[in-house]
Amino acid sequence: MGRRLFKELERVYGFDEVAIVPGQVTINPELTSTKMTIGDRSFEIPVLASAMDGAVSPHFASLMYEMGGLGVLNAEGLYTRYEDPYSVLEEIVSTPQEDVTQFLQKVYSEPIREELIGQRVQEIRASGATCAVSFTPQNTKRMSPMAVEAGADIVFVQSTVTTARHMSRSYRGLVFSELVKALKVPVVVGNCVTYDVATELMETGIDGVLVGVGPGAACTTREVVGVGVPQVSATLECAAAREDYFRRTGRYVNIITDGGFRTGGDICKAIVSGADAVMLGTPFAQADEAPGHGFNWGMANPHPELPRGTRIKVGTKGSLKQILYGPTSRTDGTQNFMGALRVAMGMCGAYTIRDLHKAEMVIAPAIKTEGKYFQFAGGG
Repeated sequence: MGRRLFKELERVYGFDEVAIVPGQVTINPELTSTKMTIGDRSFEIPVLASAMDGAVSPHFASLMYEMGGLGVLNAEGLYTRYEDPYSVLEEIVSTPQEDVTQFLQKVYSEPIREELIGQRVQEIRASGATCAVSFTPQNTKRMSPMAVEAGADIVFVQSTVTTARHMSRSYRGLVFSELVKALKVPVVVGNCVTYDVATELMETGIDGVLVGVGPGAACTTREVVGVGVPQVSATLECAAAREDYFRRTGRYVNIITDGGFRTGGDICKAIVSGADAVMLGTPFAQADEAPGHGFNWGMANPHPELPRGTRIKVGTKGSLKQILYGPTSRTDGTQNFMGALRVAMGMCGAYTIRDLHKAEMVIAPAIKTEGKYFQFAGGG
């Protein structure tokens, strides 16, 4: 008799286990378009900077917009708790590693100041940039209208795991369909990793779904609570929900893969998996202009009872422009992300992001090491 199992486990895949198959037709990279839209907002590149205090400040959000993308400000972070968040950032960066989680818990226990939400939104808008802000579900209903009134163009609702049927003790929790009608700006919600939850979220009228639970370099959710699905499989499943929902309703909802990226190749694989855009944290925390000065930490890090993030030293790798567009002399794929994306699109014969969704992908666990003996042996 065969083994008896309490559960059947499905094999799922991350970025390092798959490869993109070249197309039958190739095109010049300069003929490709990397444009994306969120609701009624258009962007030149399908890249968002994550709402992490070490990655996105009001100034960095403005720079991201200048570069064609979108920086999302954590509207519950240091920038809305302190009149001068930059001195607090300096303290976080200089605190010894063994004391940093306790220090983060202390500085994030300072209450959010509602007047600072509007002030930070206005700082971003004053530069001419599209302003996107992020809230957790418990604060969205009360605080997001203030941000929109101050000029926020897009609202993100983010927690480690979000569903359309969240249960809480409150008499009436956050109802996304009501939020969308009340705010009258694009609303993006996350994070999720499954077809059914993505579908239910889309049916509430939101404009985008963030995909990913715990893959980020500064996030320890997978270690602390054991929850998560690798990003390729999670994106494939949520993208299938988008396609079915689009066929059924004629309304297109963006899939944005959030977290776990290290290289341009990872970005290309996420888009071939069905992502319309990607959200990056640590790669942007490595920019010269990032507020964390070479450090990054997760949004769940300061949780008073169960921190699920850690401050990590990521170093600085170059300017934001170099990370997105080059030029670069690095051979590890950690700079010139848009150059990598355009080259991959050219190899697959994809003129647009939607075209790249049609490219084939194969399971290829040895894709990073096949024939690379001399790279690992220190050879030339």
